Amino acid sequence: MFVVGMTGLRLIFWTILLVLAILQNANSYGVQPLSRIGVHKATFALDNRAYVKASPDVLGLNGQNTEWVTVEYSSQNPSIDDWIGVFSPANFSASTCLAENPRVTPPLLCSAPIKYQYANYSSPDYKDTGKGSLKLLLINQRSDFSFALFSSGLLNPKLVALSNTVSFTNPNAPVYPRLAQGKEWNEMTVTWTSGYGIDEAEPFVQWGPKGEHRQHSPAVTLTFGRNSMCGAPARTVGWRDPGYIHTSFLKELWPNRVYTYKLGHRLFNSTYIWSQEYQFKASPFPGQNSLQHVVIFGDMGKDEADGSNEYNNFQRGSLNTTNQLIKDLNNIDIVFHIGDICYANGYLSQWDQFTAQIEPIASAVPYMLASGNHERDWPGTGSFYENMDSGGECGVLAETMFFVPAENRAKFWYSTDYGMFRFCIADTEHDWREGTEQYKFIEHCLASVDRQKQPWLIFLAHRVLGYSSGISYAIEGSFAEPMARESLQKLWQKYKVDISIYGHVHNYERTCPIYENRCTDYEKHYYKGTPKGTIHVVAGGGGASLSTFTTLKTNWSLYRDYDYGFVKLTAFDHSNLLFEYKKSSDGKVYDTFRISRDYRDILACTVDSCPSTTLAS
Repeated sequence: MFVVGMTGLRLIFWTILLVLAILQNANSYGVQPLSRIGVHKATFALDNRAYVKASPDVLGLNGQNTEWVTVEYSSQNPSIDDWIGVFSPANFSASTCLAENPRVTPPLLCSAPIKYQYANYSSPDYKDTGKGSLKLLLINQRSDFSFALFSSGLLNPKLVALSNTVSFTNPNAPVYPRLAQGKEWNEMTVTWTSGYGIDEAEPFVQWGPKGEHRQHSPAVTLTFGRNSMCGAPARTVGWRDPGYIHTSFLKELWPNRVYTYKLGHRLFNSTYIWSQEYQFKASPFPGQNSLQHVVIFGDMGKDEADGSNEYNNFQRGSLNTTNQLIKDLNNIDIVFHIGDICYANGYLSQWDQFTAQIEPIASAVPYMLASGNHERDWPGTGSFYENMDSGGECGVLAETMFFVPAENRAKFWYSTDYGMFRFCIADTEHDWREGTEQYKFIEHCLASVDRQKQPWLIFLAHRVLGYSSGISYAIEGSFAEPMARESLQKLWQKYKVDISIYGHVHNYERTCPIYENRCTDYEKHYYKGTPKGTIHVVAGGGGASLSTFTTLKTNWSLYRDYDYGFVKLTAFDHSNLLFEYKKSSDGKVYDTFRISRDYRDILACTVDSCPSTTLAS
């Protein structure tokens, strides 16, 4: 028997809270559903009496790149553990597996399905009748598809029956354009995916002012191989050929003008492959006084409209956010998705699924990214955090699938101007502390903006570098990433950053204007005159499963919401900015504030925002 003192009891209490917080934080990310499948344990259990039939077997006859398929199946020994896997390419037999050891027969499966669903999902009497059907949504992913019926659950799957092959009329077609701002204000980049390499066809964009003459701009082409992945599952069961990623640079655009464009490939037999026609509005010039709308969120992930691949508590935040943005697209000029993009976590097929999901948005307005832990982090690869959150992708997918105007996309920090806004986007998966290359970039980005022309200065990052009441941060006692505020708050204060917005924590929270842990203004909804501190916002409720708040009360936290949502900024002119937080479920505003001020207010000194003076000076 022994006696534990008060100090020991406190230590045990805080240790328990820390463990609970870590578990909660881990659960908040959910589990990549494809990782639940014991791919290498799959075995044959083919039954001639069982069948799987998919129809139609030819998709995209009217040029569409997304189509519903009906899958019908039957088993003589049905079970609630039976499931249907969707495979692409359709041939997933042992012949497609690499023999890592010549003495060991390759496994039946060497790649995960692109999606799956339980056989009784829409046929509740399947266990009794042995018959069922599913409606599954397929996207054009550069290859054909097959559907397989497995028994014995996910961990020890047994192949019972295999379907006919289904394919799109042109699996190589150019698909899912993603717009992004270029390195100049009057440049728009168009990135898309296809199955055509440069030895087969010349990629280009046909574009021009709406209703006027069009020109052709060539595209650069990138791809990567399995060896570019840093670990499993990205270079093992999660690997899927990414096809070719093309980017064209549309230059010397007229501000606010509407342009139309089509993706094209000129085959070497002189025939052309075309996408459908899209359009976008060119960006305003830096400082332009016009109505400007910006949407910002993090951690959206992807979701399946057919209900397959269900994450733990991920349904339906992602689709709700996507659909709300599509509904309001006429009132959105640019989107910032600040990290944790699609949670592929090393299952590469999911990036195609994500680009298809956001196509109505990303094809019409610039879709700008920040890098998150689920894109970049992997041990021994230079990421600031030595964890395995990227599933072995180590940044390659995010850096290749999307364009950002960074000097080096492997260092995912950059600045971009949109009219009266200057955005400084940090990369929290690389060191940001004072003295680093990124710290110098951040200071230059903040210092170089002309606030008379661009009064609205916004700092964006994935992990919370400012303030959050998320339970894991609260347990650490830092209420943010450790060391973050100590390094960066003097820059935010010196250069009068209006708002800093983060993801990573899957909820919504807004602080007062704050500096060095103290509110500098106790107003809640209307800020006027000289900015006295930066407002910090967590907007990580884009779609991934929600994160809980600490029960501790802080004097700087003005509004918290345990729900899915996104932030919208509206600049009316150089003196008036509106901030809105909207829920993804209904698109209504649940938190808001306004900033009203003149240029002289930005010039005025406040605490630590002007050089120190003495009587001598």
